[in-house]
Amino acid sequence: MSNALRRALAAAVVVSVGVGLASCGSAKQSTGSTSSGSASGTAVGAVRIGLLLPETKTTRYEQFDRPLIEQRIKELAPDAQIDYYNANQDATTQQTQVDTALTKGDKVLILDAVDAKSIQSSVQKAHDAGVKVIAYDRLAQGPVDAYVSFDNHKVGQLQGEALVAAVGDKANAGSIIMINGSPTDPNAADFKAGAHSAIDGKLKIGKEYDTPNWDPNNANQEAAAGITAIGPANVVGIYSANDGMAAGIATAQKAAGINTPLTGQDAQLDAIQRILINTQTMTIYKPFKPETDAAARMAVAFAAGQTPAPSLVPTTATNGSNNKTLANLITPVVVNKDNIKTTVVQDGLYTVAQICTPDYASACTAAGLQ
Repeated sequence: MSNALRRALAAAVVVSVGVGLASCGSAKQSTGSTSSGSASGTAVGAVRIGLLLPETKTTRYEQFDRPLIEQRIKELAPDAQIDYYNANQDATTQQTQVDTALTKGDKVLILDAVDAKSIQSSVQKAHDAGVKVIAYDRLAQGPVDAYVSFDNHKVGQLQGEALVAAVGDKANAGSIIMINGSPTDPNAADFKAGAHSAIDGKLKIGKEYDTPNWDPNNANQEAAAGITAIGPANVVGIYSANDGMAAGIATAQKAAGINTPLTGQDAQLDAIQRILINTQTMTIYKPFKPETDAAARMAVAFAAGQTPAPSLVPTTATNGSNNKTLANLITPVVVNKDNIKTTVVQDGLYTVAQICTPDYASACTAAGLQ
């Protein structure tokens, strides 16, 4: 490919931030698959881009993040090759996958770290090899080159505010249980801090847990233990950092014969359905398209030898190893029963038919979804 063509592509990548993201199909799960774009259209050539996602327990990664990122990269750079890896929540596996990506010749890595701290040596290794690293969704330690995620402190703040509002005048009647995310995930610390900023001084915290690996089964056990310790009649609400854990917590509440306000995050389909039947109060919708679009644009810009445009990385972030990096932090959205139609349905995340299965038909009708 000529230098002129390469420069033209780079300019298009860094300037056209506002171009929309086309819809995408499904992608088959893999721990090390390779796909390449078509030969037609403008391209950066056969550069290799590695996409490293952390796990599959949270449905978003295989259902949304992977296919949307792959689709957008192919639209921007049809000849680019994408090497995909999923670490299945194993930090050591992810370190090995970074080594594999570097051996294959990947020039850009989009990395969602299982463990932000332990991946630091891998990020340093990539940096030393001249490979650009985009921290995706979680801010990995080490010399990362760019970061795209959501305002995670704001996520926790919105969750906490929703819980305070839902508990309402029962605030003095008992205590809440806080079930936070994984202690190895820097996002979890931000969610926790944000939630505390809204909850502290307004609700009494009876029990609080940090949940390894964001595991729903662990969350279920923590909730059951907390309910027993506090007493079912004295639990006035439960903070859950995400929807996967909220599923386990809702089961624990049902087993204890209670149904108190419950938060969540990620707008999973089952969470939307729980909101409809009042076994979950709210969730945080983090629109996947802006995040995946930004990651793809950053990757293609780096692959073309360019720095992403300021409009794509309008701020900076500092990670746990005190490395400062370019950043794009997207605003999260609260979803409750009143705005399901104007958020996740309107954005095409789910159809009414997907949400309103027979078990939820009457609740959907009551909520004005059908």
